Parts: sequence; C-alpha cells; structure tokens
Amino acid sequence: MTGNRKCIGSIEELHELTGVKVDDLHREFVDDLTFTVEGEEGIYRRIEEVLDCWFESGSMPYAQLHYPFENQEVFDKGFPAEYIAEGLDQTRGWFYTLIVLGTALFDTHPFKNVIVNGIVMAEDGKKMSKSLRNYTPPDDLMEEYGADALRLYLINSGLVRGEEQRFANDGVKDMVRRVLLPWLNAFKFFNTYAEIDQWRPSENPLASDNIMDQWILSRLQSLKANIAKEMESYRLYNVVPQLFEFIEELTNWYIRLNRSRFWTEAASVDKTAAYQTLFTTLYELALVMAPFTPFLSETIYQSFKRYLPASVSASVHLCAYPIASKELIQPMLEQAVTRMQHIILLGRQKRNQEKVKTKFPLAELTVIHKDNALLEEISRLESYLASELNVKAVAYSQDESAYINLYAKPNSPVLGKRLGKAFKAFKQQIENLTAEQVDDFQTSGSLSLAGENFSSEDILVFREAREGTDALSDKFVSIELVCELTEPLIKEGLAREVVNRIQKTRKDQHFNVSDRIDIVISADETLTDAIQSHEAHVKRETLTDQLTFSKQKSEVEYDIDGSLLGLTVTRA
Repeated sequence: MTGNRKCIGSIEELHELTGVKVDDLHREFVDDLTFTVEGEEGIYRRIEEVLDCWFESGSMPYAQLHYPFENQEVFDKGFPAEYIAEGLDQTRGWFYTLIVLGTALFDTHPFKNVIVNGIVMAEDGKKMSKSLRNYTPPDDLMEEYGADALRLYLINSGLVRGEEQRFANDGVKDMVRRVLLPWLNAFKFFNTYAEIDQWRPSENPLASDNIMDQWILSRLQSLKANIAKEMESYRLYNVVPQLFEFIEELTNWYIRLNRSRFWTEAASVDKTAAYQTLFTTLYELALVMAPFTPFLSETIYQSFKRYLPASVSASVHLCAYPIASKELIQPMLEQAVTRMQHIILLGRQKRNQEKVKTKFPLAELTVIHKDNALLEEISRLESYLASELNVKAVAYSQDESAYINLYAKPNSPVLGKRLGKAFKAFKQQIENLTAEQVDDFQTSGSLSLAGENFSSEDILVFREAREGTDALSDKFVSIELVCELTEPLIKEGLAREVVNRIQKTRKDQHFNVSDRIDIVISADETLTDAIQSHEAHVKRETLTDQLTFSKQKSEVEYDIDGSLLGLTVTRA
C-alpha cells in the first residue's frame, strides 16, 4: 500500500493510521480504501485472488528467461536443469512447486538431480538464535580456524545427506588438525628440501622404479577416478572421506617412509624420482582439493608456480579439473600397501605387548597370508617393512593354520532373538565350522546353514595365536614376530636411542636440517660400547663430521634405560 511517498508495511500499521478496527478491515476493503497520512492521500487496494508466492519461485526455470516470449533456444538447452540444491525445509516449497509447474506446463520434471542439505542446529540441539547466543558467529570461526576448515566440516557432516547437524566448534578445529595442517606440513616438507637442493622438475621425467612412488601415484589416480564417479552421481558425502584418507596416506605413510630419500646429500636418480613424485602428488592434490578447500589450494598452487611453465593458469580455480590416468592405477599394489600398513600396526601391537621398544631391532618377521600373489607383492615392500618394524629379516608363509587358530561363534544377542528355539542347534553348527569355512565366510561376508542365511553381523570371527607361536592376526593378515633380544640387538637399539637424542638436541638448538655438526659424548661403558659398535650409522644419521668421547660435563644430558648420555653439539 503506498501513498505519494509513504509505505504501509502491515495491517496493524494501517489500523493505527485509519482508526478502523483490525477485525473490520477485511469488511472495509471490499472497495478501495482512501486514507490520509500527514496530509497526503493514499489508496489501499484489496487483491481478490492471491496465488501462493512459492509458485513464483517454482516458475524460476522459465520466468528468469522471460520464456516463452523470448530465449527459446537458451531455455531448451538448460531445461531440465542438471541439479538444484536447497535445504530440507524446501520440500513443500520450492521442490514441490518446481515439480508441479514443470509437470503441468511441460509434462516433465524440471531438474535431473537434487542436493538436499539438512538443518544446522546449535550444539545443544536447539535452533540457532541470536537472542540465545547459542552459536559462534561464522566470521569469528573463520578468523580462528579459516574458511576452508568451516567448509570441510560442513561438507563432511550429515548435512549433505539431508540430516540435522548439531554444529560444534570442535568439529571445525578438528578439520585443521586432521586435514589442513598435515597437508600444509607435507607441502612445507617438500618445499624445504627442494629449496636446499635447488630441485626443479624435468620436462620429461622418467618413470620411477621405486614401489612407494608407484603406489602413491596409483592412489592419486584412484582418488581422481573415485571423485569423478561420486561427483557425477552427486554423492558429495562419499568424496571428502576419501580426500581425508589420501592425505593421511600421503603424510603418515608415503612421506614418513621415504624421508631418508630426501635427506641424502648426493644427487641420485632415486632422489630425483622422490622429488618428482612428491611434487606431482602435491600439485595435483591442490587441483583436486580446490572445490573443497579453495584458499589453501590456491596458496599451494601459487607457491608451486615457480616450478611450472609460465603459460600455466593464473589461479588454481582457472585450471581444468584433473582426470585420472588409469594406466597408472595398480590395484594389487594398492592392496599390498594396505596389507603392509596392517602388518606394521600388528608389529607395533606385538612390541607393545612384549614391552620392546621399536628402536631395538628384532631378528625376523614372518608375514602370513594364504594368497601367494599378494605375498609376492608385499615382498616388494620388504625394505619398508624391515625398516619400520626394525627387523633384520622378513619371511613369508601361506600356511596360516600353522600359526593361527581361526574359529567362529554366534552373535548370541542377535541370533537368539531371531532364531528362538532353533538357536541352540545353529549355535553348535557355527562353532563346528572349520577354519577354511570361517575364512570363506570372512571373505564373502555371508554363510548359509540348513536353509538359514547369516551375515557378518550374525557371526563373530576370532583369530588366536596357536600355542608355541608368537603370532598375531587381524581379519586381513597375520604375522609372527619373535621379540627376544640378544646382546648385539641391544647394542644396536641403544645406538638408535643415541641418534634420537642427538636429533632432539639439534632441533632444540635450532640447527638447520642441512647443518653438519661435531659431537662430544660422555657416556658409561655400555653406551660407549654401543656407540662405537655403530659409529658410522650414528654419524650418517645425524650429519656428524667428528665424534669424540670425553669425561667432562656435557651441555645436555639424557637418561637412556638407566645409562647417562651427555652431549655437546656444535656446528662443524
């Protein structure tokens, strides 16, 4: 309702101006109502038929183009739309009216896919409210943790499945810890050593023969292929967890297991391959992550431009999205590295059980799996297994039954309720399954007994070490690790402990990673003997030029299993 210069926003406001009771206004408005405000005359007109305003929104696909009066060709190209996206509360509103009008006017749905997000609630489950102040303003969150962290948290939540989400600041913080910092640290690791060595990528790099290089490049291509598959199906909730997994594999497995390749002083084909692999992985990861973490992706991309041709795009967001090179994908190798990870975790678990530190070497690790092809692939990773678990030798066996007792029991709370009186008979059959039958069930996830079908939720599988062995197992692989320490193994372990303390001292005294040092050591007879027995290893690992022993008091002191180690470290 307008006068010459006035606007009335509500029927209550009109009541105050005209004096007509609110209850009587509808009766008064059969005809136009003339009123005067501050000496100016206005007219309030009643519209007899009002259509639900959501139908205006539902007309969007054609109304925005002034169709059918113009833009016929443009409309035909964009209708139906590839997708629409809105909140769950739009089910009765926009989604509904789009479909009703599209069907009524064109006999088709106006969109091919719909992305529905859930409703964001406060952490206490209540509606977010300014008056209650039960949420942190987004600007404050982004100032503390960054916009990328907030974006990742929301994308990785139940919201993208149309579920309600209780918003928690700790969830945003966790994205920094789990994703952004590890990824940034991986970039800094590469950048630090590439600058030290003045490395630059080759225009025609040779394919690496290092198995871990092949693995991480295979995983990168698998990641790109999986992202393309999930995004084409609008399954955003399946994408971000894969990104998290890849970053964890890159930082905690690839870089950690290959650091020594970057630390070697002399240039070599292997060192060049390590640089090229890590550069390729980090560069393409920045492209892959750009839609999900636009700011950090752009920061890393800009830093990488000095390694790239001058013709590259000005921004990561102007680059084509990377396409998987399927010829680089090696499924068996990816499976072997996954099993290697399980083996390492089992080995650490066994050491913890026996209270044997990883720095003390052990004689032999036996990897046990019935698939010989997988064992052969794992054997290509033997040097990494031996280094990570600090064992002198690695053996392989397909005879799992010689090490592991495999058996099954029913999940009584589930099957008791389901089978009733028949439970006792099936319980006996399940417990009588042979190791081969249990293994087949574990592989397939299903089992049929006397016409009854069972899933992995119905039957519990147990793996126990056979008496007289030092075996350990999970559902993927088994190992035997004898944790007996001999005197030579103890000496080598003590020498590794000394290396650890020297590296800590270097860091505490702010030496650069490339600085060479001289060391003066004071130690008792046990430590001195261990250091002298492995002096070359100690000097190589700590970039030491000169190592001498002295009885004088040292700058820093450490206790190693009851022995006192004194260190005085200076730049060479």
